[in-house]
Amino acid sequence: MSEMLLAIPSLTDEHGAEALREDIHRHIVSTLGNDFSAPRKDVYYNGLAYSVRDRLLRRWIEGQRSFYDRRAKRVYYLSLEFLPGRFLMNYITNLGIKQVCEEALAEVGFHLEDLEEEEWDAGLGNGGLGRLASCYLDSMACLRIPGYGYGIRYDYGIFHQRISNGWQVEECDNWLARGNPWQIRRRGYQYEVNFYGRSEAYHGADGRVRYRWADAQKAGASACDVLIPACGNDNVNNMRLWAAESTRDLDLEFFNQGRYVKAMEAKVLTENISKVLYPNDQAEEGRELRLRQQYFFVAATFQDIMRRFKKKGFTFSEFPDQVAVQLNDTHPAIGIPELMRLLLDEEDLLWDEAWDICRRTFAYTNHTVLPEALETWPVDLVGRVLPRHLEIIYEINRRFLEELEERCPGDAGLKSRLSLIQDSPEKRVRMAHLAIVGSHKVNGVAELHTRILRKDLFREFDELYPDKFINITNGVTPRRWLLQANPALAELITNTIGPDWITDLYALRRLVPHAADPSFRAAWRQVKRHNKERFARYMERRLGIELDPRTLLDVHVKRMHEYKRQLLNVLHAVTLYNRIKEAGARGAGVPRTIIFGGKSAPAYRQAKLIIKLINSVAEVVNADPAAAGLLRVVFLPNYCVSRAEKVIPAADLSEQISTAGFEASGTGNMKFALNGALTIGTLDGANIEIMEEVGRENMFIFGLDIDQAAELRARGYDPRAVYDADAELRKALDMIAAGSFSPREPNLFEPIRRSLLDWGDHFLVLADYRAFVAAQEEVSRVYLDQEEWTRRSILNTANMGKFSSDRAVLEYDEKIWNVKPIQPRE
Repeated sequence: MSEMLLAIPSLTDEHGAEALREDIHRHIVSTLGNDFSAPRKDVYYNGLAYSVRDRLLRRWIEGQRSFYDRRAKRVYYLSLEFLPGRFLMNYITNLGIKQVCEEALAEVGFHLEDLEEEEWDAGLGNGGLGRLASCYLDSMACLRIPGYGYGIRYDYGIFHQRISNGWQVEECDNWLARGNPWQIRRRGYQYEVNFYGRSEAYHGADGRVRYRWADAQKAGASACDVLIPACGNDNVNNMRLWAAESTRDLDLEFFNQGRYVKAMEAKVLTENISKVLYPNDQAEEGRELRLRQQYFFVAATFQDIMRRFKKKGFTFSEFPDQVAVQLNDTHPAIGIPELMRLLLDEEDLLWDEAWDICRRTFAYTNHTVLPEALETWPVDLVGRVLPRHLEIIYEINRRFLEELEERCPGDAGLKSRLSLIQDSPEKRVRMAHLAIVGSHKVNGVAELHTRILRKDLFREFDELYPDKFINITNGVTPRRWLLQANPALAELITNTIGPDWITDLYALRRLVPHAADPSFRAAWRQVKRHNKERFARYMERRLGIELDPRTLLDVHVKRMHEYKRQLLNVLHAVTLYNRIKEAGARGAGVPRTIIFGGKSAPAYRQAKLIIKLINSVAEVVNADPAAAGLLRVVFLPNYCVSRAEKVIPAADLSEQISTAGFEASGTGNMKFALNGALTIGTLDGANIEIMEEVGRENMFIFGLDIDQAAELRARGYDPRAVYDADAELRKALDMIAAGSFSPREPNLFEPIRRSLLDWGDHFLVLADYRAFVAAQEEVSRVYLDQEEWTRRSILNTANMGKFSSDRAVLEYDEKIWNVKPIQPRE
């Protein structure tokens, strides 16, 4: 590995191991107030973290000066969540200083791997949306694009998942409990954010009617910066996150009266805004808090943008030439009326000019194909929390409906369908419609997804604005997901084709000829075996779960949702178990460990029941001597970025089996294929494009495509007929429903049976069951031929160049942002 890292231009040759060791000791004494001569892992982790951060800060300051000197246009990437994972190894990898760090720690007997485990995953995101945002920030830095990520610095993550008696239990994710050496608190950048109150009209000096926000409650937004370093060059961008602070602290009068809770009430209620990612919105209070969160970070962000924009004396006509705002889903869409409010009420612009600026500034990325997942807010709630914004939204809508009337006179149905305001069953603001109308570009995140947006979900908007909708397929950063997560494979690749792939993933194509080389295939298998053994040790050390790395590792890790069809995989596991019981090793096909992982939303009962089913099946299968060495089922709890970095390099088979037409893109599919796992999947999301790149013959494609699924539903899908006609399916489902895996509660899984047989099997689990089982039989057949499996594995990795986040970010820049990368000073 050390040879490969030498191939990456090191940014710190002037700071060797001795200088780094001195910095670690200095921080341990001066910053942490500890003694470095009595080594503790937590102390040395923090000392190293602060020392690495020092090296980044110098580069960040130089980069910011360069942005201002060159009057650079900047990208502002607004996302309610980011999922960066751990920072230490990412920074060290991108800086190319792993060997230096190992040498600096050697005298106290620590290894980087020891200290890495001291860091908690940052609790700033939940799933693919946040991880994608973090990949894009990495790519912006590497491509020298002046860009910032903006979001919320949550005190607590969504939750820490614990499994108790097979059930998901949500516990507080106190990721800041041991401090956060990566956060830089910017006390000089604090803004007031208003809520509630009323909108008040008044006449200005010129007689024009203007509006101001009166009697508002105020919250403070305090900036927290996290640095985002490039790999291979000296650029450092940053992610700016907002922490809520009360503008009123302790109410001393109440405190002196002994009313201690009341004395702190206002402070606590204000600071709740940034306490928890995605508070449960089943209750009215939770919904209101979510809306306040969204506006809080958007309002603070636009005050920051305005501050930066005004520094150089630009006029507002130049605003879109200096500012590009990307809305990562609808959560930040309230930014559209917020920018209008600032331009109209604070800067005195007229409506037409303000609206032109607004539309040329914003672009919107859609991440869902589910109409029910498109965010809407009750008009009453928006009017109470953000009274001026509701007025602006209604005015945007009035003008938009006038435009529709001009284009399609008398079409009341069209106006009702496209209106920003849903009239029934209750009046609600359609945030996706607001984002579409207020943006100059709208993009989907895979070719199939964009097709669904244009031809189905937003067909009439696409007809109205035919040049607005575009596709930009998602991507992942190879620095995090191959160079850092899989150092053994990264070393083999670099020693074979050189290091160019680290910043140009298309260079992996040079591996294609090597797939025919038996000695290279043997080296590839050795790396996979090493990664499986490493993962097995990790599982036993951290979770007490034993794995056999000699088995096929069949991995299904992602957010728990019915459309992602973990249930289909469970049915296959039960089918395999039944075959083993009947025919022993012949029934297994190949010894296999099926690994599930993922969190369910706390209020999603069916998904939580599926987690319980997975663990119940695991309990029975793993305890049965007949299955020993042939089949094992495992649930990996609290799936997160750092655990993904362990399981993805070890996986043989990647489960990407969502119902066709439901997955917008997916990025887990890309990470697994990049690391050489073979994909079993449907023609959904980015699976289709992966297939086009790596070849259908190097994947295991099964099931109905989107058109076939629609045809089946149109004919009248009868899941019970499928059940009746398939003896293996019937046996597996009957065992689940009859309590074979829950003998103490035989009816526990009855809701699962009913969802499949009585409630229409909405996600076509039974319709695709037989095709899935057949594809898994092909998996077993190919896996037994390790030379052929390895050849396909190499070709998967070799053809993943398209799925780099660098390519995706360059497409955003070319098609939407039009921001010039900052070239280094000569």
